[in-house]
Amino acid sequence: MAAPKFLRRAARKLKRLQQDLSRKTKGSNRREKAVVKVARAHARVADTRRDWQHKLSTAIIRDNQAVYVEDLCVVGLGRTRLAKSVHDAGWAGFTSMLEYKAARHGRTFARVDRFFPSTRMCSDCGRINEKMALDVRSWVCPCGSTHDRDVNAAQNIKAAGQADFNDRGAQVRPAVMPAPRDEAVTHPDAACSTRSVEGISVL
Repeated sequence: MAAPKFLRRAARKLKRLQQDLSRKTKGSNRREKAVVKVARAHARVADTRRDWQHKLSTAIIRDNQAVYVEDLCVVGLGRTRLAKSVHDAGWAGFTSMLEYKAARHGRTFARVDRFFPSTRMCSDCGRINEKMALDVRSWVCPCGSTHDRDVNAAQNIKAAGQADFNDRGAQVRPAVMPAPRDEAVTHPDAACSTRSVEGISVL
């Protein structure tokens, strides 16, 4: 499932608000109001992204006994022409959600090393082929297998994660991990039955 481009969808509105801000006189009340509008627009994008990530990560953990992800070098990808899309996807935050929710629900979670050649390795014969450009979405291995870049990488990551799990042996159910502070939590109040909720609800 492709992540919605939250920042790109709001880019036109953000650009208009930023331009409006730049026209205001420094120190004026109108400039302060414009600053608040820009901040609210960015916060709305971040909240929408976080809500979508919570719903998707909960669905993934609920429907799978084991989840394996690739430990991507987000900083390095942020220096490529895909930087805007990489940051818009919020990969680091999403994998953190998967990790603590997997621990909470007793699921297996593992990260595959970022140097593992998941894209270049043929999932059929195991041959590691030459590096390929980011715009190459499918390729043919000398063994004759035709691969979709993302599907092949996912198969290799799954196999590597399972192999690492089997090498480490059976695991007991992980202890419950506390959710991050910015996740929705309920605060019981002895004086009344009303619950206060902060942040975004988790399904």
